[in-house]
Amino acid sequence: MLDIKEVIETNTMIMENNLDVRTITMGISLLDCNGATLDEVKNKIYNKITTVAKDLVKVGKDIESELGIPIVNKRISITPIALVGGSVCRCPEDFVEIAKVLDKAAVTVGVNFIGGYSALVAKGMTPADEYLIRSIPEALSSTERICSSVVVGSTKTGLDMDAIRLVGQMIKRTAELTKDNDSLGCAKFVVLCNAPDDNPFMAGAFHGVTEGDAIINVGVSGPGVVKAALENIKDANFEVLCETIKKTAFKITRVGQLVAQEASKRLGVPFGIIDLSLAPTPAVGDSVGEVLEEIGLEYAGAPGTTAALAMLNDQVKKGGIMASSYVGGLSGAFIPVSEDQRMIDAASCGALTLEKLEAMTCVCSVGLDMIAVPGDTKESTLSGIIADEMALGMVNQKTTAVRIIPVIGKDVGEQAVFGGLLGYAPIMKVNPYSCDKFISRKGRIPAPIHSFKN
Repeated sequence: MLDIKEVIETNTMIMENNLDVRTITMGISLLDCNGATLDEVKNKIYNKITTVAKDLVKVGKDIESELGIPIVNKRISITPIALVGGSVCRCPEDFVEIAKVLDKAAVTVGVNFIGGYSALVAKGMTPADEYLIRSIPEALSSTERICSSVVVGSTKTGLDMDAIRLVGQMIKRTAELTKDNDSLGCAKFVVLCNAPDDNPFMAGAFHGVTEGDAIINVGVSGPGVVKAALENIKDANFEVLCETIKKTAFKITRVGQLVAQEASKRLGVPFGIIDLSLAPTPAVGDSVGEVLEEIGLEYAGAPGTTAALAMLNDQVKKGGIMASSYVGGLSGAFIPVSEDQRMIDAASCGALTLEKLEAMTCVCSVGLDMIAVPGDTKESTLSGIIADEMALGMVNQKTTAVRIIPVIGKDVGEQAVFGGLLGYAPIMKVNPYSCDKFISRKGRIPAPIHSFKN
């Protein structure tokens, strides 16, 4: 039972410190949507999504109203579409037709994003996988609510460099097709290594093949709550600092657990996991960058940043895992540049560089997230940046991701504006030296030696 002190404390976290449930994401399996023709598959996909998720948005709003807890997004993740459409899609254009059906279904049920326009190619591409990847630019430029991802590696399989090379080309093509909106299409696409099957956060969410027919996953947030807690201890030692972060993460996760259980009960869909990531927004006071500054850094990117982020990430996980038996997804601290006001400020003044961000991703939840780079960045350079980040995930046995946006027509010193939760970002400098010969090699990078654990 909650006592009055805890009720007041939770209310303060919501009203003053930007605590919210960032997303309720319903995962839906589409493995039973196979058919003899493309039209049959499209109809089955649309009917299943609009049937299973018909009450998702209403239930989310009802819980938000009754409990007074903001639920920012209601989303859907689906079985990777390369698996679903593989038997009937004979070219990239066929997959684009499925993308448009998914977009229509998202509009019908009222969710803001649907993730899973995806391919799993950690060890190689089937023809269907390649068709889907080649369809991504057209799919993202002709829809509004589709999010796409490609898993190009894992610790167990190594890295598929053919897929990484192709993805770099598709990112540049997506940027060109959406250049009128600061290449916004690229903000809805992510490349992953060691992707979890149960991630509720876009753009990398998909409903893994190990999951049931439908599931409810919840992603909580709360960097503003952590910052407020740290403001009260100022010059305390590391023991007190860590205990404060851990206790705060526990409280944040309990709020998410309550929402997840209510959503599961009301929708009649099993509860999957809580993802307890600190996910920032562009709002002042809701920033992982501010938390790092409260720990003692002038800006994110200053010497000591990687150590501070490692500590923050670890304590968030330790606190959250005591609050829920089912913690999963990514869980930890996100560092998306465009979605965090103080990270934007740090990148703008030069404290935070692309290379420093890469170092930070060794210890945080995801990777290079919402990075805007010059529009004339070469395809091979994009692939090289992706390969570097995927290698970090592969060797360190962790999830890593890249969401990079070559903003056509803009260069270092300018800004790209994406709007809403996606925010805005300064165009960051990219190393100008070539990796063309490396990226042009065919095949895959083998799994590291420590992957052999059988």
